[in-house]
Amino acid sequence: MLLKTFGWSFAITAIGLALAVLYDGWTAFGVVAILAVLEISLSFDNAVINAGILKKMNAFWQKIFLTVGVLIAVFGMRLVFPVAIVSISAKIGPFDAVDLALNDADRYQQLVTDAHPSIAAFGGMFLLMIFLDFIFEDRDIKWLAWLERPLAKLGKIDMLSVCIAMIALLIASMTVATHAHQHGGAHVDKAQTVLIAGIAGLITYLVVGGLSGYFENRLEEDEEREHEAEEEAERTGSKVSAVVMAGKAAFFMFLYLEVLDASFSFDGVIGAFAITNDIVLMALGLGIGAMYVRSLTVYLVRQGTLDDYVYLEHGAHYAIGALAVILLVTIQYEIQEVITGSVGVLLIVWSFWSSVRRNRRLAADGGEDSSERAEVGSGV
Repeated sequence: MLLKTFGWSFAITAIGLALAVLYDGWTAFGVVAILAVLEISLSFDNAVINAGILKKMNAFWQKIFLTVGVLIAVFGMRLVFPVAIVSISAKIGPFDAVDLALNDADRYQQLVTDAHPSIAAFGGMFLLMIFLDFIFEDRDIKWLAWLERPLAKLGKIDMLSVCIAMIALLIASMTVATHAHQHGGAHVDKAQTVLIAGIAGLITYLVVGGLSGYFENRLEEDEEREHEAEEEAERTGSKVSAVVMAGKAAFFMFLYLEVLDASFSFDGVIGAFAITNDIVLMALGLGIGAMYVRSLTVYLVRQGTLDDYVYLEHGAHYAIGALAVILLVTIQYEIQEVITGSVGVLLIVWSFWSSVRRNRRLAADGGEDSSERAEVGSGV
């Protein structure tokens, strides 16, 4: 099971490290290995969140997530994305941006750093909305019950998550504007850029999340129709198209997953520049890490880990909230990548340990499972 799920990740790792050695020797080997570890540590919470969505999709779309999705993740976000943001921010052609990345790494890094505020605002708002919509929803199983109960009650207020997200964006942009006035207005345009990028992130979440939610509500209907199609195919001996059987719901959930992965990858791409300016090594290292994150996602789904450890999803969403806040803070202030990665890992580990304690308590009490007992089992 482990080899079947992670086989491609192991193969990509071997190929990526071999290419690194051929590209620039054993130093490149070490850089790529470090980048891969960085990506995995920063995106572990991404795997948990993805697993919660992927388990609702059929085997066909799970394979698409591991194949087409990986191409999008590796070549789109880890290679094309850094080039694209330089091209847009510097107002130069994409080929000029690639030439800059290969021949003037320092200038390329500076342009990416200059584009960080807009990236952080977009990604921060998208991730913040995911976190807010999660904590404002009333759930049968609560991890931090003392916090989640009152937040669930507040969540009954319409559009509360949008209002809070907009307030956070206004605070971030006003902080930038205030800093600009204190330093002679050098960063006035930066405040406007942050505001526009943040609104774009919010709109992206509302559009993609709205479409995903709409089709998810129709998932049961699609599954029933697919089941009937399978039965009909068995009677007639014909084949049913895998795309038809996957349904619209799965397609939009796949789209949602890709946007979510893109938002998670922002910190990894930016953090990678602290290690290397070489986009080839960056693509190899982050690509290997992205492959492991996807394999881990499928592993969590097939093992039923989220069902066995019910607080993992909570911990991952709290990690999302922390990452969203960190991204918004980094618009104006620098935060070390080790802090960004550590916060997410600590929250995941905490939620996992809480799940283990809950399972032990339930086993000792005869396996009764209720929301009240689950809250007690969390140790909170």
